[in-house]
Amino acid sequence: MLRLSIAAVLTLIAFASNSVLNRMAVAGGHISVGDFAIWRVAAGAITLIVISLMIRRLKVFEIIKQNISLRILGGLSLATYMLGFSLAYLKLDAGLGTLLLFGSVQLTMFTASIMMKEVLTLRRIIGAVVALSGLIWLLLPEGKILLPLGAVTAMVIAGIGWGCYSLLGRKATDPIPETALNFCVALIICVTVIMLFPMPDSKLADQTGLLLAIISGAITSGCGYSLWYTILPHLGASRAGLAQLSVPPLAIFGGIILLNETLTLHLVLASLVVIGGVAYGLANSKK
Repeated sequence: MLRLSIAAVLTLIAFASNSVLNRMAVAGGHISVGDFAIWRVAAGAITLIVISLMIRRLKVFEIIKQNISLRILGGLSLATYMLGFSLAYLKLDAGLGTLLLFGSVQLTMFTASIMMKEVLTLRRIIGAVVALSGLIWLLLPEGKILLPLGAVTAMVIAGIGWGCYSLLGRKATDPIPETALNFCVALIICVTVIMLFPMPDSKLADQTGLLLAIISGAITSGCGYSLWYTILPHLGASRAGLAQLSVPPLAIFGGIILLNETLTLHLVLASLVVIGGVAYGLANSKK
């Protein structure tokens, strides 16, 4: 149980790091969202293929034959998340976008848990409600809220995509090569879509932007998603969805540490509500 908990914490930190790296690269003007997505997926695919060949050798090709339908679905879900996320953030406030994303992920995974007849304890439901309330308090913009229909739709679809990707991970038997193949399929889809429908914020990427995209792809996405696929078979859908609600507060505090963003009492209190809800919902929780 301790190893599972440590792996889960490391995975959530990797997810939060992705958000920070994305903000450093895209918001910093070093690379466009489309290029960041492509370089991120490409770096993840190459890194995981190399690792897979080193530790599994020719077994990678056996995995392709045995699980081709799952790999296509996994790659499609991953590409849906990557592209929807990139497109939505062109017009959505960052906080509101994150709220929509994780709300959609939560709804997708809790719906799936009900459809799969997973037991939803009162503790887990209360924890999710408290955590989501804290997330709304943490991320909802002040003043006038703009909800461009296209961007909102893209982010909701991205959340559903990530929820489906996480649900597929519950069937993972060999996480690193399976994640590598998911990334390969996602790369083909992302490149094809962006070539056919170029992102409107096209700009030349500089060395900083490329480096950040590669780090995000190779380490915090590639290795992080492999670790996620390692622990997902041991989690129920609702537990996996609930745990991910801790990512936005972690990303915000990562931004404070690495991007010199301002720490406020509001951030601290709202984050404590989110983390408290997640901790309460997961405490003494069984599959």
